[in-house]
Amino acid sequence: MPSLPRLTALHRLAAVTLLGFASGLPLALTGQAMQAWLTVDGIDLATIGFLSLVGLPYTFKFLWAPLMDRFELPWLGRRRGWLVLTQLALAGVLLALAESPPKESIRVFALLAVLLAFVSASQDVVVDAYRTDLLPAPERGMGASLNVMGYRLAMILSGGIAFIWTDPNQGGGWDWPAVYRFMALVMAGAAVLSALILPRLPSLDAPKSQAGHDLRGFAAVLVAVAAGVWLTDRFGGAIAGATLGPLLEGGGLPAALQKRWVDLAALLLGIAFTLPLAAWAARKARFDTLLGGLNSYFSQRGAAAFLLFIVLYKLGDAFAGSLMTAFLLKSMAYTSAEVGVVNKVLGLWMTIGGALLGGALMLKLGLWRSLMFFGVLQMLSNLGFWWLAVSGKGVLPGAVLPAFDWGFVQLANPTPVDGGLLMVVAFENISGGMGTAAFVAFLMSLCNQRFTATQYALLSAFASVGRVWVGPLAGVLAQSIGWPTFFIISTVLAVPALLMLWWLRDSVRALDAPAAEAAPAPTPAA
Repeated sequence: MPSLPRLTALHRLAAVTLLGFASGLPLALTGQAMQAWLTVDGIDLATIGFLSLVGLPYTFKFLWAPLMDRFELPWLGRRRGWLVLTQLALAGVLLALAESPPKESIRVFALLAVLLAFVSASQDVVVDAYRTDLLPAPERGMGASLNVMGYRLAMILSGGIAFIWTDPNQGGGWDWPAVYRFMALVMAGAAVLSALILPRLPSLDAPKSQAGHDLRGFAAVLVAVAAGVWLTDRFGGAIAGATLGPLLEGGGLPAALQKRWVDLAALLLGIAFTLPLAAWAARKARFDTLLGGLNSYFSQRGAAAFLLFIVLYKLGDAFAGSLMTAFLLKSMAYTSAEVGVVNKVLGLWMTIGGALLGGALMLKLGLWRSLMFFGVLQMLSNLGFWWLAVSGKGVLPGAVLPAFDWGFVQLANPTPVDGGLLMVVAFENISGGMGTAAFVAFLMSLCNQRFTATQYALLSAFASVGRVWVGPLAGVLAQSIGWPTFFIISTVLAVPALLMLWWLRDSVRALDAPAAEAAPAPTPAA
């Protein structure tokens, strides 16, 4: 019979798996599942690329994460009250989105999708902080793997089985609004489980900042961001057009693509203006928890270098995957059921296997060697999609998946599975799962428990830069240069992270040491 400490550890790991599932479900619904809905409704590729910006809250969540460090909701204890609140809010927004199909009003659809991403990012803030606070250092490698497993299981449901449900020839007659309604019920169930079975975290005795300062600081940051958005909308397009327009006119691009490049330049100008304005407002309004969390993180040696590495590590992977659904459905002409079965179901199971394998290998390899080895595999996996774009379908022998009916999902007819697609997706998902497990463990090792929500939100926001910000550029590039060159570029983008990881090797190795939580990391190796 397992001992009490072992049962307690299993309870912690089971909680991390559940929260991984709750975190992964809405992400697919603002990402590839949403791409499929937009594609089915006839939205053009460049617009789909720009609508990836609904994920912007994932990159700015560190601005409101300090409120979740500073305030605790009553009754359920530290972190758990915020978990239940955000999960119930997600259920409500999913229901509203189901009633707003994009072909009727793309603007309303986009605004609701942004709200969904905002609440989902808020849930992620609490999930990441709860997981980091809950797991002792020896359990973080396996905890990261199980978190990825739960995360990917959710994506199998919302980004895989949902594709089969909505296939007009194979599925059960569902449309995308029906899928989103069902996912709302799943999120409501997750809220109930979070309230009932998650382990309680001990309260912290550390002194807290004045509540009034934090609330005023958060309001000041919101005003600064709103001002930046308004100024960008008012003047950004004109400035970008005057700067970039003459260069684009001689390039032979269609007028519609020229406008997309100008829009992208205006967006980047707005970010360059808005972020410093928000930082200035936080200092002036004494947003103490935000400033304290940032100061605590940046007191580590090599903190800025770690942030740059965090941006770069998943950049090539994110670039290749940013328009994957549109590539497979439109360019490669795979059916929705085939994409659902191979890329979303079998592929995500391979990601889970890769994550569990990565967690096990980390026990032998350590953090630095795991990040390097798995990062190389991630880079090489992008070349598989280049090969698929060049070679096309039918190069490798495939298989036929027989029809089945399991009640919750069915294939009405036997479905051919392309051998090339299966091989490429298998390699990409296994390597991606291994890299993600090591990356999550790395992020947890950088956090101070007093400011876990703030610091992990900052780190994961930087990690999501690639996933969110490459979407507009990816959509424009794919139309401008074609898919094969697009995937070559995605491979090249993975190289800088590996070079930087070599430079940071001593700092990353220090995070494996037992004293790493209490001592700052050493200066990066020259």
